[in-house]
Amino acid sequence: MKEKILILDFGSQYTQLIARRVRELSVYCEIYPFNHFPAPDETVKGVILSGSPFSVRDAKAPIPDIRNFKGKIPILGICYGAQYLAHYFGGEVAPSNTREYGRANLGFIDGSNPLLKNVGTDSQVWMSHGDTIVTLPENYKIIASTGDIKVGAFAVQDENTFGLQFHPEVYHTTDGSAILKNFVGEICGCTQDWTPLSFIESTVAQLKDTVGNDKVVLGLSGGVDSTVAATLLHKAIGKNLTCIFVDNGLLRKNEFQSVLDSYMGMGLHVIGVDASQKFMDDLKGIVDPEKKRKTIGRNFIEVFDVEAHKIKDVKWLGQGTIYPDVIESVSVNGPSATIKSHHNVGGLPEKMHLKVVEPLKLLFKDEVRRVGTALGLSPDLLNRHPFPGPGLGIRILGDVTPEKVRILQEADDIYIRGLKESGLYNQVWQAAAILLPVQSVGVMGDERTYEDVVALRAVGSTDGMTADWSHLPYEFLAKVSNDIINKVKGINRVVYDISSKPPATIEWE
Repeated sequence: MKEKILILDFGSQYTQLIARRVRELSVYCEIYPFNHFPAPDETVKGVILSGSPFSVRDAKAPIPDIRNFKGKIPILGICYGAQYLAHYFGGEVAPSNTREYGRANLGFIDGSNPLLKNVGTDSQVWMSHGDTIVTLPENYKIIASTGDIKVGAFAVQDENTFGLQFHPEVYHTTDGSAILKNFVGEICGCTQDWTPLSFIESTVAQLKDTVGNDKVVLGLSGGVDSTVAATLLHKAIGKNLTCIFVDNGLLRKNEFQSVLDSYMGMGLHVIGVDASQKFMDDLKGIVDPEKKRKTIGRNFIEVFDVEAHKIKDVKWLGQGTIYPDVIESVSVNGPSATIKSHHNVGGLPEKMHLKVVEPLKLLFKDEVRRVGTALGLSPDLLNRHPFPGPGLGIRILGDVTPEKVRILQEADDIYIRGLKESGLYNQVWQAAAILLPVQSVGVMGDERTYEDVVALRAVGSTDGMTADWSHLPYEFLAKVSNDIINKVKGINRVVYDISSKPPATIEWE
């Protein structure tokens, strides 16, 4: 029986980071909205209450019902979670007179408390709150303070209940991992044995039990998620898995064949489908980014459906859904507002009357890569940058034509090969070339030109939720720019995108 930590989400931007830090300690955890979580059973070793953009004093402050387990299993409140534990059980929380945002240092630490074991004096912590705890309930005890904040951390007497006014999950809190390890290991008694190998073993067993002898069809993209999902399913059901890889005409240069070749030797049964003409015909004249995404998504569903129906007696649709997608669908305030449509296999299960199997739905992106490594997959495949489902269709701003695809494929190929040859590829989370709907004047030889502009994009990130632009060497950018302009007919200017996310997105459409 798998032990776990429950994390109750009050809408904090850091909630997923808490989960990632706990999992880095080889402890399994799950995130649930504060108002919709399962009653803790014997598998739940502890509960963490997240931060929140709300104040406990707000009329609409999120208030979880924890009466049935407070005092029975360990609880750790972080920021808002700590203020909730103080405010709603007899203490007082008020607006802070001191700006409590950013770095601070613990001046007082109760080293005898198990939560703060191995936390050094003057340890740096990260604060991010507008309220402060003024008084604690009678049976609460201060276990850490900073120069400005008396109640930096507290413990409840005769209970394994704790509160931290700071955020242990962020890197700026230097002993944050030690504090979380003390909580999940020492206080909750977790065995810390949730590893990629243990995940593979339990997932393959679960897939065998769930799918049995049924047939599964899965859409491969050549990316990490779908490949790892397919490999896990293959380990569980072997020849009963059929994978379909669709060429939508918007892949990188030579990618269709290179991806098919990469799957050779892995034992997967993969069907390659060249549907590029259909996609190009349907995209003709479409300029709006959302319409392009929906057109590409609809065509994918139609092509996939036709190919899947050629396979007899398919009962399941395999998907490479990962944990951030699951969290998003049950977020505190419901699904987030649509920023852009995502191209996946949405709509397929209903259209095809299939049940869905998602081997990776409990994993973050970096965990998927670690599982892939444990499965023995090629580092080249596992370290591939994310590539959007609509492909180059959303990296060509404006209408999509075969000639524009050719131009962008050539420019993109020079850029990506350059990153690899310069040893920069693995330092970048995602890189892209974008063809702009802009032409500029140039001079080549004795002739004036009026040709296209390409923007290069490279970002560093962990999961794509936030991203900073990559500071690539000027010499590298100069060489790539020169190569693109000299070798790609139709381009006479290259620019570099130095926007971060937020406020910009990683893709331009």
